[in-house]
Amino acid sequence: MIFSFRSNSIGARLVAATVGAMALLGSAATLAQSSVPAGVSDEVIDVLLESRSQKPASQATPTERAAAVDELANIYAVTDLPAAIEMGKEPRLAAQLDLQRRAILFNAFATDYLAKNQPSDQEIFDTYQEQVLLAPPLEYKARHILVDSQGEALSLIKQLQDGAEFSELAKEHSTGPSGPSGGDLGWFPANAMVKAFSDAVVALEDGGITQAPVQTQFGWHVILREESRESTPPPLESVRDVIVQRVSQEKFLEFVRNLRAKDEK
Repeated sequence: MIFSFRSNSIGARLVAATVGAMALLGSAATLAQSSVPAGVSDEVIDVLLESRSQKPASQATPTERAAAVDELANIYAVTDLPAAIEMGKEPRLAAQLDLQRRAILFNAFATDYLAKNQPSDQEIFDTYQEQVLLAPPLEYKARHILVDSQGEALSLIKQLQDGAEFSELAKEHSTGPSGPSGGDLGWFPANAMVKAFSDAVVALEDGGITQAPVQTQFGWHVILREESRESTPPPLESVRDVIVQRVSQEKFLEFVRNLRAKDEK
């Protein structure tokens, strides 16, 4: 399984909360031109603009920039108050502020680290080979009929034993999305399905139909395994980007693990 690591997840949530508070202030502000408050740099204005619009600050219109300045004037006016400064010393709020600062630094460092530690071609190839070896050896082509009760499934199995056509019964009775296409699920590896379903498919021979209903969280299944074949791994180039992400993330996680190991000594 490719491990998914969102390097900006913590910071993104915290920044989103901050931007939400800014939006609340902005909704009450006018679009009148405001002078830039003391201490507000162009970088701060740019950060607000980019957080709000998800586009480069250089693309902001004069009206958008004026609105951002007006918002920041409100924010700075309030947060410079002695009462607000004192509030920032309250332990829980101080912890939140420190966490937000550290999360932003963490994300910036992680992005820089990943950019400077790109995996080599050999590392990419070795990881690809590992994934190929872990892939299931067979793929299956199957159909199924999904119904709500075991009794319905047993009745369908009896009709199939008496010579009924599987695809026609699926079209008529299946409640699953594949019903209109005769229950056709196409080709899939066993691990693409829930365990009870995949175990039943693997246990069948090509052309075989389950002789007992198979229960999953979706309902009761009657399954026809039509064919099987050896799995063909995807070409390296088609999964290269995913593998690069995996190797890069593993490098960063290993870097962090080593840092923590040093701290624990």
